[in-house]
Amino acid sequence: DGAVVELGHSFFVFRQAPVEAHAADDVVDDALTGGAPVLQTYDGALAEQFATLARIAPTEVSVLLQGETGTGKELVARALHDLSGRRGAFVAVNCGALPPSLIEAELFGHRRGAFTGAVGERLGLVRSADGGTLFLDEVGELPAAPQAAFLRVLQEREVVPVGVDHPVKVDVRLCAATLRNLE
Repeated sequence: DGAVVELGHSFFVFRQAPVEAHAADDVVDDALTGGAPVLQTYDGALAEQFATLARIAPTEVSVLLQGETGTGKELVARALHDLSGRRGAFVAVNCGALPPSLIEAELFGHRRGAFTGAVGERLGLVRSADGGTLFLDEVGELPAAPQAAFLRVLQEREVVPVGVDHPVKVDVRLCAATLRNLE
């Protein structure tokens, strides 16, 4: 107890503690099977969570990943896409980095001349993920108006690009991540 182990540029402190009564059993080498290789783990509880992810991957259900920064949410989202069988692209969007005045144009696209600086037509990130997975990282940072616009994407499977007066159908699997408690 208290031993320090150096691995590359990381240091780990070993702490001996009793296992909680409800903790899942650890996984042995022979049990590391299937799924995306990045989801293989010796931690029994984590393996159960990853098995659930593998079961829902082929469905159309939207997924919300919650966890602190640096815990691998995008890695899990990519594995979800890889396991889903969807042929389209995996498009990752950092919602906190989108300029507030251009959020809807960036997400939903725009036509030429829709606003100052719109010198050409742009698909937008949602339509770029058509047939694939759209990963909204830090979705809790997205202002309320674009969140409401995403309801149309979720409910109707369509977007309305800026400057266009008719909706465009999209086939996207939505995966979002946040460190915030969205409730």
